[in-house]
Amino acid sequence: MTRILAIDTSSAWCSVVLSLSDAAPLVRHQKVSAGASQLLLPWVDELLSEASIELTSLDAIAIGVGPGAFTGIRLGVAAVQGLAIAARLPVLPVASLDAIASQLVLTPAFISSGAQSFVIAVDARMEEIYWARYQMTSNDLPQRQSDIHLSAPEGVDLTNIDFIAGSAIAEFGDRIFASISKPLSNSRLDSSIGVDALGVLACAQDMWSKGLQQDIHLLEPLYIRNKVALTSTERSQLHG
Repeated sequence: MTRILAIDTSSAWCSVVLSLSDAAPLVRHQKVSAGASQLLLPWVDELLSEASIELTSLDAIAIGVGPGAFTGIRLGVAAVQGLAIAARLPVLPVASLDAIASQLVLTPAFISSGAQSFVIAVDARMEEIYWARYQMTSNDLPQRQSDIHLSAPEGVDLTNIDFIAGSAIAEFGDRIFASISKPLSNSRLDSSIGVDALGVLACAQDMWSKGLQQDIHLLEPLYIRNKVALTSTERSQLHG
């Protein structure tokens, strides 16, 4: 029986899941904006208490390492570093786009579409998008086909793509479809899906089955972008 605690604070949501394999996962998931620091550790304690187990009884801790909100990623990674070191547990670092992909493939809209190739595209602010291409595999798990990219909306490659999901759709609209002759139909779009700890857990369980857990001292955030803010001049130029 694999026991995994999964955490994600890379977006405006604080999300914690405890999976004990033989029961439905215990979940805390709430939109908190800047309040995740006050909820994260109390939620971990609540879930462990509800399951009547100790942190040291877990097999691993999974953490969404980004890309995403700079402060949120640092908060989650720092919290997991403290927890994992204290309990001497390995960690399972999960990219936020991979977590979204693992949740997308379970949705009715995606299943009914029969899509085999898709793109996750997330608003990265500063007029840019984090995006990656995925392919379904024989065991119904999505496999990322490349590194996660950071580009302008027009730089997203949708060639031979059956489905697209993520917050960038609502933010940038048709600008995302510059690489193809016409936009995908609404039945092949999901603009509302976001990252949460259930998606992190799904990826972590697959990683655990492949022996991909890491020593806590190897844990690092996945920022993609090093520059996190525009100068006042750049903001003025961007907005005319």
